[in-house]
Amino acid sequence: MRCENLDVWKRACRVCVDIYKYFKDLKDYGFKDQITRSALSVLSNIAEGVERFSKQETIRFLDIARASCAELITQIYIAIEIGYILNNDGFKLKNEIEEISKMVTSLIKKYKRVRRE
Repeated sequence: MRCENLDVWKRACRVCVDIYKYFKDLKDYGFKDQITRSALSVLSNIAEGVERFSKQETIRFLDIARASCAELITQIYIAIEIGYILNNDGFKLKNEIEEISKMVTSLIKKYKRVRRE
């Protein structure tokens, strides 16, 4: 399975690009670095997971992607609270990341079912 064919990968890619664009001029380089790394981690771990041959490794990387979604949501909340992102934009991103997390969870469940068969 190619990662580029998955809707979850495409959506995670869009969020990652949006976050890079949104924070490109932010002077708080520590925060900018952390939030862009989290977004990139979601996308990269989905890609690495689905490209693995071992189902166990696939599940491990997808689980890391899901955890990175939680990290990213946390950073979005902080960005909203400290005024780095507008409420409306932040909550749109948060909602999209939550959907991506649900999609990753579904993929994990799929791979766990396949592994038992």
